[in-house]
This record gives sequence, structure tokens and C-alpha cells, in this order.
Amino acid sequence: MGINDVDDLREHLQWAVELEHATLPPYLCALYSLDPARNADAVELVGSVFVEEMIHLSLAANILNAVGGAPRLDAPELLPGFPRQLPHGSVELELLPFGPAALEMFLKLEQPEAAGAPPEDDHYETIGQFYQAIELGLRELCERLGEEKVFTGDPKRQVTVGTFQHTNGKLDAVTDLASALAALEEIVEQGEGAGGIWDGDRDFFHPDRDEVAHYYRFEELELGRRYQRGDTPASGPTGEPITLDPAGIAPMPPNPQPSADPAVRAAQLEFDNTYCMVLYLLEQAFNGEPTMIRDSIRAMYGLKAGMLKLLNLGSGPTFTYIEPDDRT
Repeated sequence: MGINDVDDLREHLQWAVELEHATLPPYLCALYSLDPARNADAVELVGSVFVEEMIHLSLAANILNAVGGAPRLDAPELLPGFPRQLPHGSVELELLPFGPAALEMFLKLEQPEAAGAPPEDDHYETIGQFYQAIELGLRELCERLGEEKVFTGDPKRQVTVGTFQHTNGKLDAVTDLASALAALEEIVEQGEGAGGIWDGDRDFFHPDRDEVAHYYRFEELELGRRYQRGDTPASGPTGEPITLDPAGIAPMPPNPQPSADPAVRAAQLEFDNTYCMVLYLLEQAFNGEPTMIRDSIRAMYGLKAGMLKLLNLGSGPTFTYIEPDDRT
């Protein structure tokens, strides 16, 4: 299809919002299946990725707002059920507890693009190639039309907050081509790495270290060691070991479905109501009420309690969309 005009650009940026959102449910299931006391390293690594994916979602929404779009989040197409395909991509996403299958999925999701891989605006092989296509479209449109014809959004709709917990990633306003390109760079570097293992930030939990990108954090968990300076993608991580206690991982059925058990079903519906409220608050934040981003973050804390309740019942969340009139 290509990105031939501003409407195409807005459509692809909405796809970016949907892409970043689609990663959240799988990361949440893996994160909350981990016992923080027994698996502190894994909780730190998966939790930091989840927070940074929230930043990526917000940056994509900021770019979309900057070019005069309106981000959609509280919509049924955001929650089509699991398993599902990554929007306009090729990776199958599932709801799984932490373990080898979840790590394999996360590594496919965060796979760095091959050297010289072309931009792909649809049916992309890697997320980096998709964002390359958006960058190319932005540059070409600004060159052809002028920045003032591309960046027509209201700056007051930009969402910025202070330092996020568990990451040194930044959420900045987007108002022109330079800030849009910086936002795209932040997304890709944190996911795939700054031309390699490192994402350009200091490690939030270990300020004496450089932070590794998402793909390589999952390699650390898969291989049981930290990356350290001097390591390469070919060498793999050679640093200190990462401990993982399988007894500290709560079991969860893959891709939970609506339960026939009344207690479990009530807990699933409670969770879905909370999650849909988070989507509502995020959409409001990105559509003229930027301070509501803090309300959405507070609402997310209710997701952990709901998830743990379901895990204790031997089940898990379905992430089913609930229409606004049906929410409790």
C-alpha cells in the first residue's frame, strides 16, 4: 500500500498504536505469573519491558496526534481474542505463563531486523521494518508537502509525564519531524537495540550498567546470564547468572477462555471491566485530556490483583472487550 498521503500516515500510526497495545496482555500474563520473591530477576526484566511498551504506545499516540489523528484504544478491534496475530504483522500472540514458550514468543516479537532489511508498511517481518516504513513516509511527506502541512495536530493533546517507574525511557511531546523521528528512534532502540545489544539508556535497576534492549533482555532470561560490556549478539551473554525458580511460576492454562465456573467467570469479568476501563482512560488521555494518563496508570494497579485472583483460582484472564454500556 505505501504511505502516500497524510491519511495513509494516520492509518499506519493507528496500526502502530494497536501493535504496541497488542503486546501488553501477553507481557502482563507472563509478569504476574512470576513470584517476585522467588524470581526477582525475571520480574525486573519482564516488568521493565512492559513499562517501556506503555511508553511506546504513548509515543505512537503522540505522533498520531501530532499529524492530526485521533488515537483509538477503547474499541473491540483492540481485543479480538487470543491467540491472535500481531496487527498487520506475522507473529502469533498468546496468553501464556512465564516459561520457554512465552520467551520464544517474546523473542519472535522483538526480533531485530536483518542488516539491509527493507521497510515494510504492512505484513511486516519485524517491528523495526514497520517503523522504518513510517519514518520513510514521514520524511517523504514533509519533503513533498512541508512540515506545516503534515504536523497539523494540537500540541495541547500531547501526553508527557515524569519519570516512569522501572525504566529510564522517556515520553516526550511530538510537534515536528525532528521530535517524531526521535520518538521512533526511542521505540526501536528500546525494542531491538541501538545497532546491537544496548538501547542507549542506563539500567534503571543497576545504574552502573548500560541497559540492554528488549530482545536481549529476553535472551538473558532464556540463556540464564546477563549481558556485559564486550559481549556481542554472536557471543551471547557472558555476565553474571540469572536465577530462575520454576516453583515460583504460577500455572495458567494457555489462552484462557470464559469459564463455566461461576466464581472464575465472575473474576474474569471483573478483570475485563478493569482492563477496558484502562483502555477508556488511555483513549481519553490521548484525545484531549492528557492528565488522565495518570488515572490510567493508577487503574492498572487493579489488574495485578485481578490477575492474581484468577491464578489462585487455577485460571487466567480472557482479555475480552466489554461494550461501554455493559461495564460495571
